[in-house]
Amino acid sequence: MGFTEAPFQLPIIDIAPYLDPVRSNSPERAAVSKALHEACVRYGFFYLDISKYVDAGEPEELTRLAREFFFLPQEEKDKISITLQDNARGYQRLNENVTNGKSDNHEGIDIYKPVEKPDKSKTLWGENQWPTVPAFREKYEQWIEKMKKLGMIVMEAMANGLGLSEDEWKELRSQVENSFWIVRAIGYPPLPNNYDGFSCGAHKDYGCLTLLYADPTRSALQVFLHNSGHPVTGVNGLPDKQDGKEGVWINADPIPGCIVCNIGSMWEVWSNGLYKSTLHRVIHKGSNYRVSIPFFFEPNFDAIVKPLTAAMEQTGNVQVYKPVEYSNFLLSKVSYNFSLETM
Repeated sequence: MGFTEAPFQLPIIDIAPYLDPVRSNSPERAAVSKALHEACVRYGFFYLDISKYVDAGEPEELTRLAREFFFLPQEEKDKISITLQDNARGYQRLNENVTNGKSDNHEGIDIYKPVEKPDKSKTLWGENQWPTVPAFREKYEQWIEKMKKLGMIVMEAMANGLGLSEDEWKELRSQVENSFWIVRAIGYPPLPNNYDGFSCGAHKDYGCLTLLYADPTRSALQVFLHNSGHPVTGVNGLPDKQDGKEGVWINADPIPGCIVCNIGSMWEVWSNGLYKSTLHRVIHKGSNYRVSIPFFFEPNFDAIVKPLTAAMEQTGNVQVYKPVEYSNFLLSKVSYNFSLETM
């Protein structure tokens, strides 16, 4: 596969101007929104500098707690298996997650937005299962609240970048203000040399925004850029095609003070295809045990997602995407795990 030559990396966008209510309608906010728009059009991925929003020690503690759980005996981890609930909430064993028909070499814990009248016989409608590791639930619930607020902040900044009117923003906000969020703690042991698959196979996220914190491990998360125009070198045997399309895989290595953010398929619909959900994967061949903590800021479970007027005006006033009932779309994706194409 091809890789971009250093020093190319995804853009870094500082969200700080949107954290200060006094700076509303400021040139700094406008610059942030413009940068987000350009990143979404070109890449669908970017780094978000949140150093002024959270202390660096907070997410580091989350990875420590996750490791403490993942290093428990298998029988202890299985006590919160997804099979004991709705086959979505709880712990997934190593190789239990499947992408494009192949088992992923990782294990994970999935926590979803709690629902009223839980029923574990219904997919996604069970109860969350928390590890008994001391402070795990407390610290993760604190992180969830911060990421929910951050998700809404980024949504507003993106709405401004797309040129939404105040009424359009209110309508969009109403579709995410009861976000059916998900947080995962994912553990990646080193990928065996003869493994038929990946740490996590190539896929596109199906929701709204993914806010990813990962430990300092490098050369693991990879993003596929179509016709990037950046010089590439053929290293590590990585192909420069994916699904028959020309492009290049780049590493999205962790940057201190930043999280990696990418858009999901629902933003592709809202933007009428102006923004594209981007393929990414994980190939962890290092010697350490890698941990990542993605937070998925999603639409409301009952949201009807359709192209926005402002996006239609920028895409020839031709509606490319049909309205999507998010609940049905989500259930179809959870039922079949990840597939390469999401729309």
